Amino acid sequence: MTDVIVLGAGIAGVAAALHLQRRGRAVALVDRQAPGRETSYGNAGIIQSEAVEPYPMPRDLASLLGVALGRGNDVRYALGALPGHAGPLLRYWWHSAPARHRRLAVAWAGLIARATAEHQDLMTAAGVPDDLVRRGGFHDMHRSEKKLDAETVRAERLHATYGVKFRRLTPTELLAAEPGLRQAGVGAIHWCDAWAVRDPGALVEAYANLFARSGGTVVHGDADTLETRPGGGFRVRTADGPLEAAAVVVALGPWSPALLRRFGAAIPMLRKRGYHRHYRVWRGLDRPLRDAAFGYVAAPMAAGLRLTTGAEFSGIEAPATPVQLGRAEQAARDLVDLGPPVENAPWLGTRPCLPDMLPLIGEAPGHAGLWLHFGHGHQGFTLGPATGRLLAEMMTGETPVVDPAPFRPERWWR
Repeated sequence: MTDVIVLGAGIAGVAAALHLQRRGRAVALVDRQAPGRETSYGNAGIIQSEAVEPYPMPRDLASLLGVALGRGNDVRYALGALPGHAGPLLRYWWHSAPARHRRLAVAWAGLIARATAEHQDLMTAAGVPDDLVRRGGFHDMHRSEKKLDAETVRAERLHATYGVKFRRLTPTELLAAEPGLRQAGVGAIHWCDAWAVRDPGALVEAYANLFARSGGTVVHGDADTLETRPGGGFRVRTADGPLEAAAVVVALGPWSPALLRRFGAAIPMLRKRGYHRHYRVWRGLDRPLRDAAFGYVAAPMAAGLRLTTGAEFSGIEAPATPVQLGRAEQAARDLVDLGPPVENAPWLGTRPCLPDMLPLIGEAPGHAGLWLHFGHGHQGFTLGPATGRLLAEMMTGETPVVDPAPFRPERWWR
């Protein structure tokens, strides 16, 4: 007998399933693919302890004009797709005002403070090999002295407010830390406490294997078949037949709002597309490196050096347009001895971002047993185990590890 169906086997769904299982619930994890094959696989692999504040939208005219004119590589948009993004983007801009952003950051920082400890707990239980994770931070390299100075000021504020550890490195110090670099710009910020995972998909798979070994059920099924039962509870069709439970967790990332429309919800979401590709290197990097001037991260992975891009705003079903990745590749060849790509085509995925930058965690208003766990933005890989624990505590009546009020679904359930 299944107590809870978790829809979605990314890091958010797998972590929620594990934490519910630990609390005595019989859980079935349902997805069309194997665990960890979507955005949980395609990210830069950094568990970001320094990301104590969510990413706000720039509000100064110069930055907005730069995005509009395509001067940078952090953000790219398809003009024809902008009307579909306009409403959520305007709300995101409104919530990015300094006073509002500071209030949001208080709730966000409480989750980030739990991120590495919750990952470590699951890593230990899953028997994750030591060579999969490096606990040496990452480098944020700059090519402009003015921008490095500004980032140093921000780092000092984060250290004073949250205790975030960092070091400002000169070009000589960065080259000493990363001998594979051809040049080091004007220097870098070394965020000291972040963790780097050399195969994010393998980590999520290890968590899913722990869930299965502990008695959990992992089945192939389509979340779109979800329906309510006449007498209460939920049913979903799977490859092994119909599956029923009293409660369901929607952890489908960017696909969650579409499913929830049948329950009367119109949840605004920014769907930020991103790309990655692996490259062979003859002398690569020891830690991930963000090339701030070109808006990408170069991360050493088991498959090669992974280049990951910033945000692309386009249609949901639009074909791949890896312009940002092409610019990132060109910039990376200036830094390292970058060889040919490993894959025939780049990977493409979508990040689920809500306009107030906080995930939805909790029970859907007016729908007993329908629980939500999505909207982590750029930090799903970092936060999945922490928010999975929070959700499980809410579902089982435990005292939550952090205040759940800022993440309540009511704020976007329309």
